[in-house]
Amino acid sequence: MKTVNSYRELMQYAGESENAWLFLYKSGAGQSDCALKNLQEVLRKNDDLPVYLADVNRVRDIHPVYHVDSVPVLIELEKGESRNVVKGCQQEGFFSAFFENALYRARAQKEGKTPKRVTVYTTPSCPWCNTVKGYLRKNGIPFREVDVTRNENAAEEMVRRSGQQGVPQTDINGQIVVGFDRKKLDRLLELE
Repeated sequence: MKTVNSYRELMQYAGESENAWLFLYKSGAGQSDCALKNLQEVLRKNDDLPVYLADVNRVRDIHPVYHVDSVPVLIELEKGESRNVVKGCQQEGFFSAFFENALYRARAQKEGKTPKRVTVYTTPSCPWCNTVKGYLRKNGIPFREVDVTRNENAAEEMVRRSGQQGVPQTDINGQIVVGFDRKKLDRLLELE
């Protein structure tokens, strides 16, 4: 993380970058301190991410550019333009997923591929569910996990769409893969 003291300085560092993030916060404010702590913890494990910090107590020319009227806020930047915004104090896991998702989209676009929306329907006692999740992680594919033992509506929707009750089931842009069918997963995720 690098502290910036003006919009001009931010543009010097992140203006042409395909992927950068700006964290605007107000030191001494509860929500901002909470978000900063969680963000710093995530960045300890990912110290190569280009994340820039600006304290609105000291920096007054950045937040108007991005139409920010409350902090804390994490802004995903693409060549200096706002692409995605997260407000408030989020948990570490949320920040990790936010960065992973952004990097996945950027990598897919760079390779001429369409980023995929992936949901894995699981149960806690399912070993093949862990296999699917591990495979997605290994390939850098962000996904949303839905435990169907805790979400009756999701379980009913899963059965309605696939006609099957077994898990894992992986929804990739609306196409369902039942079980760990590596060939089908590779084809739908464009990993071939």
